[in-house]
Amino acid sequence: MTASFFLESIDMTSRLLFAMLCAALLLLAGAPARADAGHDHGDAPAAPTGPALPRFTAVSDTFELVGVLDGTLLTLYLDRFADNAPVPQATLELDIGGTTVKAEPHGEGLFEVQLADVPAPGVLPITATVIAGSETDLLAGELDIHADAHEDAAAPRNWRRIVGGALGGAVVLALLIALARRARASRTPQVGGAA
Repeated sequence: MTASFFLESIDMTSRLLFAMLCAALLLLAGAPARADAGHDHGDAPAAPTGPALPRFTAVSDTFELVGVLDGTLLTLYLDRFADNAPVPQATLELDIGGTTVKAEPHGEGLFEVQLADVPAPGVLPITATVIAGSETDLLAGELDIHADAHEDAAAPRNWRRIVGGALGGAVVLALLIALARRARASRTPQVGGAA
């Protein structure tokens, strides 16, 4: 009777360990897919993978200008600083590293500039003159064209997710093992009895 109980407990223990291993693997597989705080699955299109495009911001009390460089195309977004609303019927002129160019409007608060050449790596000073109705403002920013710096800044965030997921999986595995030991101990017959 003792041998059969021992064989049954080994069989049950190996099944439980196999189930715990499967649960831990499932937890670890889902760890990198966790969303950050404020992540939204709204109507926004999926972001392309790969390094981020170089960008700059220039802000004043009235306006906020964001520029994104993709090769020789500089896309500009002009918003009101107070409420982040696009600025309608504005004109925008840029001084990019000493060269003056007029931005072409492509919608409300959206402009584009086609550069003659791809800018060389480094920091490129940009000054923007904004005219919107009776308002005129001068904004200044810098376009940082160092792809390696942007890639290195994103790397620690990914490692934190992976390590956090692995630690969470280890904690869950430890809890499952403790529960299995407790369940096995409760099924073991007690030797002795009340006198």
